[in-house]
Amino acid sequence: MNTSSKRLITAAKVGSLSFATHAAETGLPYASTRFLPVDEGHIAYDDTGGSGPLVLAVPGMGDLRSEYRALRPLLQQAGYRVVTMDVRGHGDTTARWRDYSAHAVGRDALALIDHLNAGPAVILGNSFAAGSALWAAHDAPTKVRAVVLLGPVVRDGQPSWFAKTAVAVGFAGPWRVPFWLAFWNSLFPSQKPEDHAEAKAALAANLREPGRMEALRMMIGLSKADTAAIVEQSRVPALVVMGTKDPDFPDPVVEARWLACALGSIPLIVEGAGHYPHLEMPERVAPALLSFLARIGTK
Repeated sequence: MNTSSKRLITAAKVGSLSFATHAAETGLPYASTRFLPVDEGHIAYDDTGGSGPLVLAVPGMGDLRSEYRALRPLLQQAGYRVVTMDVRGHGDTTARWRDYSAHAVGRDALALIDHLNAGPAVILGNSFAAGSALWAAHDAPTKVRAVVLLGPVVRDGQPSWFAKTAVAVGFAGPWRVPFWLAFWNSLFPSQKPEDHAEAKAALAANLREPGRMEALRMMIGLSKADTAAIVEQSRVPALVVMGTKDPDFPDPVVEARWLACALGSIPLIVEGAGHYPHLEMPERVAPALLSFLARIGTK
């Protein structure tokens, strides 16, 4: 293992702590929450600042922008300007919207890029937000340099009757926040970040705010057929990252290979990781991500 890789792994372990703590320890500037008005609400985001190439990170449904806390300091140390945003219904973003689709979130991402006047951007999208990254690239290819799709869910699956019943019952009563958190816990099958308990408490508090769980339920019920229809139209460079134990797919490796083939790329398969490979095993993802960014000439 070379010295550069060792530094990345050490930094990745440190990056599992809260970003504020990491910023204090390393001297990196701390990014405070900002707000961008769009349509009938506002989008919350934070921005590390700087003049480096823009990386915009979009979390998946049922989670917060802090899911990028392990990658953000690594990207910042490498010279990138890193912006993370909360999607509609989540975090510090407005809870209630008419449209919670991946396409709508993709439009929010483009609005943020325009607002920052710092594009073109590389967009990172986890889970359903991988579709948002693809939609942003589809709608405005000159504003999106590349997409990085982490545990991407971009087409409809075939849930069993048990899964459908579990979701219906799980969201039906006052136990719905614990129900979602139990599922969320299962998305880290091999190891959890050192600050997992802290992150879980923050997510639980946010989901108990008015309108948050309704937004999540709306997102879960949306078809992804429109996103699947644009996959093969994508012309921007893409990196697909998938954990071999991602419970969202019957066969995560097959799904990753299908998507990467459709996008003209080679997937990064992370052995043992679940739905958050970038948070569960950042030491595996970060070097590949930085290498990808170097190959596409972001600097």
